[in-house]
Amino acid sequence: MELGNQIKKYRNELEVSQEKLAEKIYVFRQSVSNWGNDKNYPDINSLIRLGEVFQVPLDILIKGDVEKMKKEISEKDRKDFNKVSNILAILFGLLILTPMPLLYFLDNVGIAIWVILAVVSMYVAILAEKKKKEFDIQTYKEIIAFTKGKI
Repeated sequence: MELGNQIKKYRNELEVSQEKLAEKIYVFRQSVSNWGNDKNYPDINSLIRLGEVFQVPLDILIKGDVEKMKKEISEKDRKDFNKVSNILAILFGLLILTPMPLLYFLDNVGIAIWVILAVVSMYVAILAEKKKKEFDIQTYKEIIAFTKGKI
C-alpha cells in the first residue's frame, strides 16, 4: 500500500522520529513503524491525526490506497462473509426458538441436540470473526465511507 511510503515521506520532510510522531497522534511507536512498513493500516482516527500533523488532506495521504482497499473487499469475499453471517443468524434463531420444544418432545436427547446446535453456532460465530479480521473489513469500510463523505 502507498500509505507506508506517504508516512515515511512526510515524516522525513518534517524531520520527526517515529517516536515523536507516535506521541503527536497518541499511539505507540511500534504502530507508526508497522504503518510505515505496511504491516497494518491505521484506524480512521489515526489517519485524521496523521493528516493534521502532516498538514495534508486525508485523500492525499491515502491516495492510491482507496482503490486497493476496494479490491480487497472483492465481491467473492462479501458473498462469503454474507453467507457465514446468514448461517449464523439462522443458528442463533434456532438456539432461541428450539430449547423448550426439544426438551418437551425429546427430553434428554433434545437437550443434547440443543447443546450440539449451540456448539455449531459458536463455531460459525468464530468463523465470522475470522473472516472480518482476515479482510480487515471494518477498517476498510470506514475509510471508504469517509472518503465518500459518509462519515
